[in-house]
Amino acid sequence: MIEIKNLTKTFRGADGAFEALKNVSLTIPDGDVFGIIGMSGAGKSTLVRCINMLERPTEGSVVIDGVDIGSLPEAELRAMRRDITMIFQGINLLMQRTCLKNVCFPLELSGVKPADAKKRAMELLEIVGLAEKANAYPAQLSGGQQQRVAIARALATNPKILLCDEATSALDPTTTQSILDLIRDINDRLGITVIIITHQMSVVESVCQHVAILDNGEVVEQGEVSEVFSHPKSDAARKLVFPEGEKGTVDMKDPNTAIIRVVFNGAMATNTPLITKMAIDIGIAANIAYASTKCIGKGVYGTMLLGISGGPAETQRAIDYLTATPDVLAEEVSEHV
Repeated sequence: MIEIKNLTKTFRGADGAFEALKNVSLTIPDGDVFGIIGMSGAGKSTLVRCINMLERPTEGSVVIDGVDIGSLPEAELRAMRRDITMIFQGINLLMQRTCLKNVCFPLELSGVKPADAKKRAMELLEIVGLAEKANAYPAQLSGGQQQRVAIARALATNPKILLCDEATSALDPTTTQSILDLIRDINDRLGITVIIITHQMSVVESVCQHVAILDNGEVVEQGEVSEVFSHPKSDAARKLVFPEGEKGTVDMKDPNTAIIRVVFNGAMATNTPLITKMAIDIGIAANIAYASTKCIGKGVYGTMLLGISGGPAETQRAIDYLTATPDVLAEEVSEHV
C-alpha cells in the first residue's frame, strides 16, 4: 500500500516561493490502477517524482508497505527504487542499443549474469508482444513499439509499482489504447500497482479503478472512477469530465422538463441506441441536450444530458429504466457547467 500523507512541495527561486503541492494525502491500495489527473501545471509530475523521492517533499511523507521512504539512507532508498519503476512520455530508450539490450540494461546494473539477463529480457519482450523485434534498434520502431520496449525495461527488476508519467500523451489514439490495454494486462497478470499521471480523462476512463484530481497543487476530488465520472463535485472535475461544457437545446428553465445526466462507463454497445430503445420499450421520448460518447472496444463511454417531460413520475421511470442497464448511471441534475 502507498500512503501519501500531507505532502507539500515548495520550490524557491528568484521570484520567491512557489507551492507546487499543498497538503496532498492519498491512499493507493496494492494492485490498483490509480489515475492522477489534472490540467497542465496542476502538480502531477511533481507528485509522481515525490513518490519515488526523485523530488524530496518539503513536508509530509510517502509510506510504502509501512516504510517512510523519505527517511531511508541513500543506499536503502536506491534499493527501494528497484521496486518503483517509471515510464515517461519521452520514452528515453538508449538509441545505440537493440531492444533486447535496452531491456537487459537495468538487469546488468543490478549485477544479473548476462545469460540470465538475456533470458529475462526475452520473456518481457514476449509479454509486451515484441519478441520478434529483439535485435531491432529503437529508431526502427514506431512510437507505440518504443513505449512497449520501455515498459518491458521498466518491468525488468520485478517492480511492485509502475509509475506512468504522461506515457501515452505523444501517441495517436489507437496506439494509446493498445498501450493502455497492455498496462491493464500487466496489472492483471503480475499484480503490479500502477499509477498513471495524465491530463486526459479518456485515459482514466479506459484503464483506472480509482482517480484523484489535482488542481493548483491540491487534491480537489478522489474516489472510484465511476463515481467521480458520474458525480463530479469540484469545478476542476467538471471541466475534465465535461470539457465542452454541458450545453444543449433543452430549455433548462421549463418547469415541466427535468434534466437527467446519463453516464456510460463501459456499457455494452448494441445495434439500437439506449435512448431510442427507452422510447420503444416504455414510451418515454427524451430530448438530447448534450452528448459526448465514444465506443472503446465493445463498450460505450461518455456522458449525455437528457430532457424528460411529463413530471417527476416520468423522470423516475426514465432513471429506473436507464440504470437497469449494466454500466449505465443516471441521476436528475439541477446545476450545469
